[in-house]
Parts: sequence; structure tokens; C-alpha cells
Amino acid sequence: MTIDTLAAWHQLVQSRNARGLDALLADDVVFHSPVVHTPQVGKAITTQYLAAAFHVFFNETFRYVREVVGPCDAVLEFQVEIDGVHVNGVDMITWDEDGRIVDFKVMVRPLRAITLIHQKMAAMLERPR
Repeated sequence: MTIDTLAAWHQLVQSRNARGLDALLADDVVFHSPVVHTPQVGKAITTQYLAAAFHVFFNETFRYVREVVGPCDAVLEFQVEIDGVHVNGVDMITWDEDGRIVDFKVMVRPLRAITLIHQKMAAMLERPR
């Protein structure tokens, strides 16, 4: 069964519930963080990063403001305010023929936002599980 990737992603964002990531991510998914130099490979580590992002990014001000969609990929521009800092960025998502995400890249601006995101994501990822 093919997943409607963008509909599934938007549902997860809207519900702010990371539990659906397991079904949406391919086993060998690659995650590109805006603050970590090396790509993170695999479903487990990508789930950790995205679950932390759900807590950091997805507050009541989070909005996707533009989508550019192709047959197997999309660029989703977002805006959010975190601790008084206006954050603008994009999620670049690629999926396979089954609709599972195989590549997820996040890019953020401005520099002040990157610094804030780095601090908040590090705090989330360092918490004991």
C-alpha cells in the first residue's frame, strides 16, 4: 500500500504526535539537520531528531506557508516563533515509490534562529529516554 506522504506528514504536524513516524520513515532514511554537519542515517536516529523537533518547532505559531511538490519530493517552507525569535525555514522531503520518506533535510534562517534551535534541540536530544 502506498502512503500519501504529504498528507501523512501534515497530519503528524497538525496533531503534534511523533508516533506515526515509524510507518512514514524508510528504514534507511537520511536526516540532514541544520546544525549537525554529518547526515544522520537510519530510522531510529531520524525519529529521535524529528520527535525532538516536534517539541521545539511545532507550537501554536508554526505554519507551512508554501509548498513546492514534485512526484517524489517536496519543499515545505515554514515560519514559527520560538522564544520571541522569528524562524523561517524549509523542510525538503524525498520519498520512495511506497511513500516512505528516504531523505529529510531542514534548513533554517536567520543565524539567531539557528543558534536558538541548536540549543533547544541539543537539550531535547540529551534528555534521558
